[in-house]
Amino acid sequence: MSFRPLHDRVLVRRVEAEEKTAGGIIIPDTAKEKPQEGEVVSAGTGARSESGEVHPLEVKAGDRVLFGKWSGTEVKVDGEDLLIMKESDILGIVG
Repeated sequence: MSFRPLHDRVLVRRVEAEEKTAGGIIIPDTAKEKPQEGEVVSAGTGARSESGEVHPLEVKAGDRVLFGKWSGTEVKVDGEDLLIMKESDILGIVG
């Protein structure tokens, strides 16, 4: 991929939600919500403090993360729909 986020930004690919509930009910496309889980595709170098020090990011490419419903900006890179967001928009890493 020819895109690398700058500073404390992260590029995330949404992970599709399950199409069935635990009880076996199939959810139609019109009733699905956007997934709030994704995989980090690429991450920037880190946030720069006022003194000029770079604080590295805690997430790295390949991490599965949870983020807020309205977090990030949708972008299209190499024909793929991705999200770019600040690391602070990420709620946590899924182990």
